[in-house]
Amino acid sequence: MTSTPVPAYESILVDSDGPIGTITLNRPDQLNSWDWLMSAEIGHALGRFEDDDAIRAVILTGAGRAFCAGAGLLPAGRTFDGSLTRAEAEAKYPGPHRPADRIRTPVIAAVNGHAVGAGMTMALRADILVVAEEAKLGFVFNRRGVIPDADLLWSLPRLIGYSRAMDLLLTGRIFSGAEAVGLGIASQAVPAEAVVATATRLATDIATNVAPVSAAITKLVARRFLEETDRTAALELERELFRWAGQHADAPEGVTAFREKRDPRWTLSKTKDFPVHLFDDRV
Repeated sequence: MTSTPVPAYESILVDSDGPIGTITLNRPDQLNSWDWLMSAEIGHALGRFEDDDAIRAVILTGAGRAFCAGAGLLPAGRTFDGSLTRAEAEAKYPGPHRPADRIRTPVIAAVNGHAVGAGMTMALRADILVVAEEAKLGFVFNRRGVIPDADLLWSLPRLIGYSRAMDLLLTGRIFSGAEAVGLGIASQAVPAEAVVATATRLATDIATNVAPVSAAITKLVARRFLEETDRTAALELERELFRWAGQHADAPEGVTAFREKRDPRWTLSKTKDFPVHLFDDRV
């Protein structure tokens, strides 16, 4: 990571343990309610982790009994924002601000408790979701007189199918973490006390056994292909990237490590070696 001091964030905690970075939403007395300040701090922290080749996986979780209970609601009919505008919040933290779905580093959402509204949109930016079995989840926007945002109307039908998405988006109903797995939103539902440990095991497996550039290509190309309508073009790009990966050092290392029954020693850098000439992930 860069040598600049870590900012004193107000609404999140940031930590790293070896190759795993952790961002914890830290307003437990407000059920980790979202506002633009929290958004800016998460984006800034993700940007720092993204620029650090030592960080190979990131966990996003919440302090206390909730993951995020949605946007902080202001009184007397005021809007769903905090005391700062987006521009004001981001100006507090100079440097790159990146969302979880646009960074090269895999992100695991450890949804340790309730997540509604903005809490769900935040979790869905992650690549893998681990949820508490009894957590109350919901896209409650229509029940608050607004509409689903943060690209939910585009992304959720593609992720779980139109009918299932409409069941959740139109009704705004609350559903459990266990149901989220059946719907295809989350990959695992476990007891609340096991959520972070489960996410940490996944992150450790990725950080140890998965080549960083391979992981970056996989997550970013898969996201891009959600909107690709030309299957032939998608297949050709996939083939070009496969050929590229096969010609670089991590491919023989992966095979050798498997044969020698040892942990691989990856050498390609997610920051320096990503094949932007084939797939520009910054556009």
